[in-house]
Amino acid sequence: MKILAVDTSSNVATIALMEDEKLIAEIVLNYKKTHSEKLMPMMEDLLNQCDVKPTEIDIFTASVGPGSFTGLRIGITTIKAMAQALNKPVVGVSTLEGLAFNLPYAEGLICPIIDAQRDVVYTALYRWEGTGLVEVMQQQVLSVEELINYLHTKDEKIIFIGDAVEKFNEILQEKLMDKASFPPNSVVFPRASSIAALARKSALKGQLMEAATMIPLYMRKSQAENQYDEKIKEKDVL
Repeated sequence: MKILAVDTSSNVATIALMEDEKLIAEIVLNYKKTHSEKLMPMMEDLLNQCDVKPTEIDIFTASVGPGSFTGLRIGITTIKAMAQALNKPVVGVSTLEGLAFNLPYAEGLICPIIDAQRDVVYTALYRWEGTGLVEVMQQQVLSVEELINYLHTKDEKIIFIGDAVEKFNEILQEKLMDKASFPPNSVVFPRASSIAALARKSALKGQLMEAATMIPLYMRKSQAENQYDEKIKEKDVL
């Protein structure tokens, strides 16, 4: 089973090719968010280097969010287009679960945090049980303060991962002290290999979708939509 995976939910663009449990190749580009220009060339280069034709891919997968609205659209649209053209199935994978999967068999709670602007994060809680991740707190949008208050109720070590770690590192350490843990920077950001591995688990359970049914998980309105709503409210007041 060959799986082609993409994650463009953040500033990082990452793609991976996996065959069964073997990671064949992975590219991680953490330099400017120009996914619309770089994703396809990255994908073509990866397949060429591995001597794999698009027709040989059995499953296409992408992180579906939450994350950057524009980034998610680019990654999902690319994967859907390829899958539809080749009549192949797709699997959508949560960005938050993908981040947690970067830390295999970690002890304690894994708390991915993705910056949603205005001191708000997309977050969830996971724990490794056996060979799988278990969701301890469902995906949601919380202010950093709300998240910290909730984590105070937990008596376990909490490992933070995701693009909001750098932004909120100081307050997390100050409020949670020794309970907060931060892994190396190399695993903090999305990895397409994690998306591929999770997609494989879903595929083995028969959890496949037609390309047309894959949609992004936004969880909140975009900044442009919020600004539009504010303008409408102002007009109503006038």
